[in-house]
Amino acid sequence: MGSTSVHEEHQYLNLVREILDQGERRPDRTGTGTLSIFAPQSFKFQLNDNGRPILPLLTTKRVFLRAVIAELLWFIEGNTSSLALNDVGVKIWDGNGSREFLDSVSLTHREVGDLGPVYGFQWRHFGAEYVDAKTDYAGKGVDQLAEIIHKLRNNPYDRRMILSAWNPRDFKSMALPPCHMFAQFYVSYPGRGRGIGAAEPTEESKPKGHLHCQLYQRSCDMGLGIPFNIASYALLTHMLAHVCDLVPGSLTHVMGDAHVYIDHIDALQTQLEREPRPFPELEITREKGGSIDGWKAEDFVVKGYDPHKSIPMNMSV
Repeated sequence: MGSTSVHEEHQYLNLVREILDQGERRPDRTGTGTLSIFAPQSFKFQLNDNGRPILPLLTTKRVFLRAVIAELLWFIEGNTSSLALNDVGVKIWDGNGSREFLDSVSLTHREVGDLGPVYGFQWRHFGAEYVDAKTDYAGKGVDQLAEIIHKLRNNPYDRRMILSAWNPRDFKSMALPPCHMFAQFYVSYPGRGRGIGAAEPTEESKPKGHLHCQLYQRSCDMGLGIPFNIASYALLTHMLAHVCDLVPGSLTHVMGDAHVYIDHIDALQTQLEREPRPFPELEITREKGGSIDGWKAEDFVVKGYDPHKSIPMNMSV
């Protein structure tokens, strides 16, 4: 982002203001209550700045980056146990994996921590029969992530590079249906001729591709969830670009029910008083190419993250 441009974080702050000013008061699943609007204008974040890889990590409050990375790697593993995250000090799924919560959604047969066929299972084993969090699902179902990588490497013009966590057949087996549910990937080639007068591209004229992601999220918790989700899908796009030798391009975030929980209002009003700071730079220390599997938190180095201090908010489950 150039120094004269409007900071991209204002997209988020402006939507929070709009919801606080105009949101409809609505009941919700958690019993907390929300202010909500439907289908607001989407966010768009650039993932590189003149060759510098950028991570859109909100700065008007500190985002729990360690948890973002841990959860994303957990998704990519296809892991469905909250205990695995708890073991590394990340407790964001503990509420949904508790005995009380599982019993409340008729999953009394599940062990504590077993969330069912949630995000990672759908990403890596879509359509497989879910047994429990301990079962080995290798080779079962559709590995959507592997298929996307194959297409990015071999047919980057493909219009079917889709990652879907929305599987109605499995809803009753899930502790919680997916909120961020659908992503599409697209490779563009900056500098290539455009418009009706442009010549058909050749392999020789093809510059390095830029990878873009568009995310659709049905349920959008503006206080806690959305800052986390922006960072997570930006990070996933950076990872896919890295393994497919592409340049990170952009993240577009499309939202359905965008809401503020009633008990987050005061915290968000405090956040709205703060001025955004520059987004940090992301360095991936792994060699280019390779696999999407086996990554570790140490493979990511985030430089220059200087946010305002954290603002506590309760998590509704």
